[in-house]
Amino acid sequence: MDEEDTMITLIGTQLAREGEEFIFEGEAPECEKCKLRNTCMNLEKGRKYVVRKIRTNTLHECFVHEQGAYVVDVAKAPIVAAIDSRNAVQGSTISYKEPKCDTDDQELYDLFHPAGIKNGDKCTVAEVMGNIESDQCSGYKKVKLKF
Repeated sequence: MDEEDTMITLIGTQLAREGEEFIFEGEAPECEKCKLRNTCMNLEKGRKYVVRKIRTNTLHECFVHEQGAYVVDVAKAPIVAAIDSRNAVQGSTISYKEPKCDTDDQELYDLFHPAGIKNGDKCTVAEVMGNIESDQCSGYKKVKLKF
């Protein structure tokens, strides 16, 4: 991950571990009165992030996290998803479109409806991880990959 890909934010002490992934859910009502609000709210709501580095162990008061928050570097986390195989070329950039697949299988559901990505997002295919065998999915053959 490049330096320009990282952002500085604050995160609760319980989540402040290198490699920890989380979905940023946006501002809580308690955040309005916080003097560090702008540093925390610089992430995009609904996106998946990963903690890259804990900058300091200085504990900051937080109205949301009982045990306070630390300053950390975060980056957008890799997303594992399923797409039509015809779009799965490693290194290519695509406009993400959630494939159609109705399934009761939770693992398959998570691949076809991954958290942290939205229809229309520009994504670079980092790794093609293999075919998905499912008769519950219509259209083209599906593959599991990482953005």
